[in-house]
Amino acid sequence: MLFRLLVPLGLLCALLPLHHGAPGPDGTAPDPAHYSFSLTLIDALDTLLILGNVSEFQRVVEVLQDNVDFDIDVNASVFETNIRVVGGLLSAHLLSKKAGVEVEAGWPCSGPLLRMAEEAARKLLPAFQTPTGMPYGTVNLLHGVNPGETPVTCTAGIGTFIVEFATLSSLTGDPVFEDVARVALMRLWESRSDIGLVGNHIDVLTGKWVAQDAGIGAGVDSYFEYLVKGAILLQDKKLMAMFLEYNKAIRNYTRFDDWYLWVQMYKGTVSMPVFQSLEAYWPGLQSLIGDIDNAMRTFLNYYTVWKQFGGLPEFYNIPQGYTVEKREGYPLRPELIESAMYLYRATGDPTLLELGRDAVESIEKISKVECGFATIKDLRDHKLDNRMESFFLAETVKYLYLLFDPTNFIHNNGSTFDEVITPYGECILGAGGYIFNTEAHPIDPAALHCCRRLKEEQWEVEALMREFYSLKRNRSRFQRKTVSSGPWEPPTGRFSSPENHDRTGEKKPAKQKMPLLSCPSQPFTAKLALLGQVFLDSS
Repeated sequence: MLFRLLVPLGLLCALLPLHHGAPGPDGTAPDPAHYSFSLTLIDALDTLLILGNVSEFQRVVEVLQDNVDFDIDVNASVFETNIRVVGGLLSAHLLSKKAGVEVEAGWPCSGPLLRMAEEAARKLLPAFQTPTGMPYGTVNLLHGVNPGETPVTCTAGIGTFIVEFATLSSLTGDPVFEDVARVALMRLWESRSDIGLVGNHIDVLTGKWVAQDAGIGAGVDSYFEYLVKGAILLQDKKLMAMFLEYNKAIRNYTRFDDWYLWVQMYKGTVSMPVFQSLEAYWPGLQSLIGDIDNAMRTFLNYYTVWKQFGGLPEFYNIPQGYTVEKREGYPLRPELIESAMYLYRATGDPTLLELGRDAVESIEKISKVECGFATIKDLRDHKLDNRMESFFLAETVKYLYLLFDPTNFIHNNGSTFDEVITPYGECILGAGGYIFNTEAHPIDPAALHCCRRLKEEQWEVEALMREFYSLKRNRSRFQRKTVSSGPWEPPTGRFSSPENHDRTGEKKPAKQKMPLLSCPSQPFTAKLALLGQVFLDSS
């Protein structure tokens, strides 16, 4: 049954448009906005390998190298471009050797997919050049920031970068990506209310909350997810401590009978007694911090909704026990299946496989059409919409497959691994512990250490140059004034602190900080002003 669900994946990838400049069927140039930047190909690429389709993975890698161009006239979401394009390319880059792709010398610290990921990420950097350090929402990949761009961005659109950007910094040796991601995370942390909650949308210029509904669902969700996954990926205790503080506030003010409602961020009063399908990631996140009992209770609540409709409606009114008007659809989202996979790995509870079985049967029966799997427009009568989201291939199919494939390499427990010799030393990859970004693109945490020596050498050269010029300056002063300066001190840390003010408003001593776009290795085009919402749907 699961095999039948997955067979069309290779055909779908083969039929997708490949390049924004490719001629249309009548020989005319197509609309670039329609072709975008081969999003579905990138988003589904690592799914091919996880399903074992090595030959198609190799073919798509060649297609992407030959055809993808990010210099196109498309308004793109900073958030979506990061999680789907940057995340998808990074994951495919790190998995390419396992897929039998011939990698270049220096891999995983270099490679065509890594360069593509870096190019895409650099298109996003100027979005972070705001007074708060929190990014705008939308960027035109060719022309930059639209003059009238709104400064209002959702919380998730600000706090969902650390996984991809820290990985990119580690592999390329350029700390700018991780730096801006950390600053954005800290600005949100500093903006929380006195009762420890964050709202839904904020003005990135003023730092004032525009939408003050607090919850775990749409507009907020992946911010919490990235605090946990960033903490695990980077072994960062501070990020985990931040999440645990949020978790206390979420339990105190939003949890009712193992459901999570929406509340006013300053008062904690209920504003929306609804369950959103996007919230179904939460039990999986709870499992990552070891909170299995609470995770299972909440999961079972969500599973009852699935069994009621054969899917999760976008909004579900908890007191009434029914869908919310105009929110009755199910675009084949992965979140409940994602949680089932995490919890099954943690518990082995067969109830979780039952959800997987129900999901396969529902999707197969209701949404399968000739050219793919259609969004369910209305779960009450199972009417379909003429579209299929790329996250169905990137996430839903992947999590379903992994739920039923306990021997997949993704589930490796460290008993096997690959030893890679790089120009910077020996490197261990493929030992397991993969961290999925919020678009289900797996990142091998060991890869972040493969290129560290290169970065340390760069910092060492930088420190030596500073020492050289410091001594030269001091010698000049001595010759003029016969006064010597104190001993040179090396830089005290990699990151300049994003915390210029503490919670009381007291200003902290400012630290020198390099401009975000001062790196001489950047191409001139990267210095264009750009900003932040890609594929302009509600997903």
